[in-house]
Amino acid sequence: MVRTSLRIAAAFTLAASALAFAGPAAADNGDAFATQVVPAATLALRNAMQSHETIGQVPPVSQQPVGRPAQPGLPVGLTYQLDFSSAWAYGNIGNANSGLPGGMDGLLGYGFSGKGFASNLRFVASYYELQHQPYGFNSGQVPIYLHGFANPIGCVDLSGNSSPGPGGTTCTGINPRINVTTKDKFLLFMLEKLFYIGKRLPVVITPTYVSRSSYISQSGNGTDVVPFTTNAPDGPPITNVNTRTVQINSVAVTLPFLATPRMFGTFTIAPSWLTHNNGINATGNSAQLYQILYIEYNATRTTKIFFEPQSSRDYLPTDIYPQHLIAYFAGVSQRITKEGFVQFTLNSGGPTNETPYGVSSLTCYALPCSVHGAVPQIGGLKATQLQFQVGIGSPSVIPF
Repeated sequence: MVRTSLRIAAAFTLAASALAFAGPAAADNGDAFATQVVPAATLALRNAMQSHETIGQVPPVSQQPVGRPAQPGLPVGLTYQLDFSSAWAYGNIGNANSGLPGGMDGLLGYGFSGKGFASNLRFVASYYELQHQPYGFNSGQVPIYLHGFANPIGCVDLSGNSSPGPGGTTCTGINPRINVTTKDKFLLFMLEKLFYIGKRLPVVITPTYVSRSSYISQSGNGTDVVPFTTNAPDGPPITNVNTRTVQINSVAVTLPFLATPRMFGTFTIAPSWLTHNNGINATGNSAQLYQILYIEYNATRTTKIFFEPQSSRDYLPTDIYPQHLIAYFAGVSQRITKEGFVQFTLNSGGPTNETPYGVSSLTCYALPCSVHGAVPQIGGLKATQLQFQVGIGSPSVIPF
């Protein structure tokens, strides 16, 4: 029976997730898996299980494209999704503006209807944007150094206003403030394949290629090239690195662990590799493991509440070694027409192996020392944002 298979899968899944979430990002590569890979795999698993056994009284609303026969599992034929979003930043962002740039997401997929390997096989290309404002760039006091000298020559107030510092000193306000409003852009190509274990337990395997780029407002030119340093005050300034641009190869495996009349849950594990090292990466290009737990509650036929914690490793060009990240998505989706929906999502997270969050110090590399000419050393990147999306899509891929 499917439920027996689920109980076995749940035991392994929950054990794995207990290890995965043992510790707590600004937007990381795991966000792309959480928002693009997991929903499609979850849809396929839910459809496959509904075809084997009625798991609830709530009628399924996932439908096939018009003119196509219903098929359990992955959608068949051409499918699409398009949405636009607004976002607001929260948390320790000082007096920075909480409004973030608008965003857009798009998806185009084709599900094959043949027999054998072509059955339950689907190719998907998707584009995804996430806006955020990291903690610790517009609040707090940090030391400022002259390159090569161990002791700080003063302190800087990141809020923009001068303030009393340690030992009766005054921390100079940096004005205009550092503007790290960021938009991360993810382009994904996925090949989804649904299999069965023991003819009863469905599993989705998704080879994935991710190309990530960004723009940071501080760059002034629409790119993610901004100066930074490491090992302050002795390290050199690094001025020509795309700080958030990477390419990743991955293989995601998703299986169900929860199925009730109103709830459904999946667990995804995805070993991933950079296509090549970038920037100051120094630890080699070994596999990084993404682990994502997804639980949804279908309150009505058109309303869904979801929670999606994840443990991942982010290896950006500014990282000597990978960041160990804990993050989550939580939200509610509401279908408003057959092909339309709105969604609110709260996303937050940060690394557990890099502190403090945001700017940890500034270093001057020439005299006279100017606050605006100083180069920051960055600790961990953490961000919290609320996103509102309005979208349309094929009924078979709308998130319900």
